[in-house]
Amino acid sequence: MPAYFETDDGRSISGAGRALLVGVEIREEQSLFSVEDSLDELALLAQTAGVEVVGRVIQRLSRPDPATFIGSGKVGEVVTLLGETGAAMVIFDDELSPRHQRELEKAFGEDVQVLDRSALILDIFAQHAQTREGALQVELAQYEYRLPRLTRQWTHLARQAGGGAARGGAGGVGLRGPGETQLEVDRREIRRKILKLKEELEQVRAHRQRHRNQRSRAGMPTVALVGYTNAGKSTLLNALSGADVYVADQLFATLDPTTRRVKLPSGRVVLLTDTVGFIQKLPVTLAAAFRATLEEVAEADVILHVVDASHPRALDHIDVVEDTLAEIDATRVPEVLVLNKRDRVTANLDLDVSALGYRDAVSVSALKKTGLQELLAAIGVVLSESMVEIEQFVSYRDGDLISSLYDHGVVLGEEHIEGGIKIKARVPVWLASRLGQLD
Repeated sequence: MPAYFETDDGRSISGAGRALLVGVEIREEQSLFSVEDSLDELALLAQTAGVEVVGRVIQRLSRPDPATFIGSGKVGEVVTLLGETGAAMVIFDDELSPRHQRELEKAFGEDVQVLDRSALILDIFAQHAQTREGALQVELAQYEYRLPRLTRQWTHLARQAGGGAARGGAGGVGLRGPGETQLEVDRREIRRKILKLKEELEQVRAHRQRHRNQRSRAGMPTVALVGYTNAGKSTLLNALSGADVYVADQLFATLDPTTRRVKLPSGRVVLLTDTVGFIQKLPVTLAAAFRATLEEVAEADVILHVVDASHPRALDHIDVVEDTLAEIDATRVPEVLVLNKRDRVTANLDLDVSALGYRDAVSVSALKKTGLQELLAAIGVVLSESMVEIEQFVSYRDGDLISSLYDHGVVLGEEHIEGGIKIKARVPVWLASRLGQLD
């Protein structure tokens, strides 16, 4: 996988120079972020990718233009701004359809790259993926993004029918069959690479599951750090564990998950895992590709939801993260809300957490290492409260359920009866709920 995202003509985004941003507000369409705020975030994404933003254009529409997404008048306005600013790139805040991208490229000229938020985020992820797993996940998302956008000019994968080696080292392109166009060869090759990457990621997923099972058998609970990108998760991991995870004041500074041991005040040891940051309008292809990583969150014993309390849109960030947790079926995992960056003068530590559905919140400064003991104590309380005693009949044929009870709970006793086992155990609340043991 390349260290950057390439467009269809082989040009990279990273360090590409100047760019214009384009945001569209669809009337009567609900959104957590205003178009202005969303463009502010897009500008930070562009900066992270090494792009200089030199202007922005906003349009409010009843519906996107079927051909160019924005109206013809705005297209002309962007063309004028391109000439005035010397920008060579236009980045849209929303995902463009293949048709939108083609028509906009025609309108802006062949020397101007047309990108959307998804392509920009994919570029940033490609830059920051350091492990084999992260590289596989990003490469899969890149190919799934590219597949519907292939054009006759898309030639950097296979320049001739005889085909050399494909990018990424996954093998060569086959010979073109009778009546088969180069575009069809390219599509077939990408589908082949997608299938191969999915198979490799399934192996990663199985490997992660084995590790989770081993940790559970050792009686070591897992605590997952989640939060909006740049909320300070990696800094908090470092502060709590003494780890040395890379930290920077930018979006998606770290991508690959990191797990460290942390001792609670009670003496109990937990495994603390940092995960990829969330963001509004996260590309669907990325969310799907990172399924194996996000399972660490869905199967954790406790979630630490880290919030940048100094950010003016902290409440909206909380909503985005909670929506993402719902999508990956992680809402059953007990949460601790962590209001980070309390050392900043703009920090708002008076958020009405009860109105947000949280029992309590802990304010910390991961940078200054303050409030950490209170946070560790809160984790211990949630862990103790999240275990309930149950009695469950399990059929001998249901080996997966028997494994779950042993992997995620503490089995107190077994009684073998006709057709199965009657198991008495202490298990997490989410598992008890799944078994129908809670009112």
